Amino acid sequence: MRQANHFLEPYVGRYWKKLEDGRILCELCPRYCHLAEGQRGFCFVRQNVGGQMILTTYGRSSGFCIDPVEKKPLNHFYPGSSILSFGTAGCNLGCKFCQNWDISKSREFDRLTDQASPEKIARAAKALKCKSVAFTYNDPVIFAEYAIDIAKECHKLGVKTVAVTAGYMTDKSRPEFYKYMDAANVDLKGFTEEFYRDITLGALQPVLDTLVYLKRETNVWFEITTLLIPGLNDSDQEIHAMSEWIAREIGVDVPLHFTAFHPDFRMLDKPNTPPATLKRARKIALSKGLRYVYTGNVHDPEGSNTYCHSCGKLLIERDWYQLGAYNLKNKNQCAHCGAVCQGHFDERPGTWGPRRQPVRLADF
Repeated sequence: MRQANHFLEPYVGRYWKKLEDGRILCELCPRYCHLAEGQRGFCFVRQNVGGQMILTTYGRSSGFCIDPVEKKPLNHFYPGSSILSFGTAGCNLGCKFCQNWDISKSREFDRLTDQASPEKIARAAKALKCKSVAFTYNDPVIFAEYAIDIAKECHKLGVKTVAVTAGYMTDKSRPEFYKYMDAANVDLKGFTEEFYRDITLGALQPVLDTLVYLKRETNVWFEITTLLIPGLNDSDQEIHAMSEWIAREIGVDVPLHFTAFHPDFRMLDKPNTPPATLKRARKIALSKGLRYVYTGNVHDPEGSNTYCHSCGKLLIERDWYQLGAYNLKNKNQCAHCGAVCQGHFDERPGTWGPRRQPVRLADF
């Protein structure tokens, strides 16, 4: 029943099975929603229709925009390049601090104004000279089948694909999804089960499992982002523990971004994250041996730049999303000492800069 004509037919998803009591079990994420006829999952976009799992947002988007890849944030994946970004609706987490709540929590499907086939998205990215397509704004895990189909079409045209995700998925869905992703930024929202349970309505361990899977079982380039919320996940103890776990389980070369919180959605009682908190977290992570630690959502040149892990010299200079000095040779070697900087780089950086350009898919 895959849609062939203007997405008028329902799209039957994967990662589910029928139960003896007549319901279906969603196996996409660790919620394992049990759905009766007509019922939607926690994510709101996967629904039991006629005893089958229907992905109600297949082929529909909340809008497209060209961003700098650094905004995802990815600092070691073709710096300076442009990336065509889009999302759908819904989410499988319930973060009280969600910064994209108008999209991720939307139950108004008329918000999904841009109808776009995977082929059209790939052609648009190619025509717009975007290096990559990003599945972002809401979590691509919940529209995995759509993201995979887009990735297949993108790869036919030499366009890369990026998942910006919370990594909240199961052993069953993880392999196929990441088989078609070139890069990912994974939100590690905190480092205690209590934080995940109380603040995100999820669980920590499946996210750690995703990170370990990415490192040990795939060639996907990935970076980690943690939004530091005053009084909730910004303690020295938690940052020490998280940094030690990253160094031990997935390695010191995985870039880590500490970003600043601002009051939003259902968390308006917390203050903005002080820049000093981000700098403190960065110092702790570096002390654990992590080589590439960044600060975000604040103007902090030192925390935005990439430095050589061997000689300490500046490799990539950043002012927000604008690149400055670029001291890599042979794509990924320090121009000063020759040490390898892990990631994916071209001979020269991209020149997209800080621009944000909305795109209408109807034009393609």
